Amino acid sequence: MPVTSEVSTDDNTVTIKISGRFDFAVQNEFRDCYYNAKPGENTRFIINMSGANYMDSSALGMLLMMREYLGGNAADISIINCSPDIKNILTVANFQSLFKME
Repeated sequence: MPVTSEVSTDDNTVTIKISGRFDFAVQNEFRDCYYNAKPGENTRFIINMSGANYMDSSALGMLLMMREYLGGNAADISIINCSPDIKNILTVANFQSLFKME
């Protein structure tokens, strides 16, 4: 599966791992990862991009929809392990002002 998720044992962290192409084809899988997590007030979300080799504008939209669903500015979302190309896309889109980038 290109998108998988894992909830920590204490239910405080949800890690979503992207593999391969991050595009419209994985929209439902991606959305299900955070819809089904039933986040609490202090739940942290981590998007692990270590396996992603492609990202398009629909993926940017999916990240924005996730942020809005999880509370906008109050959401605790980190995007980690980006390839240089994907990090460049996120930087050009100014996502470092909306998400924690590690």
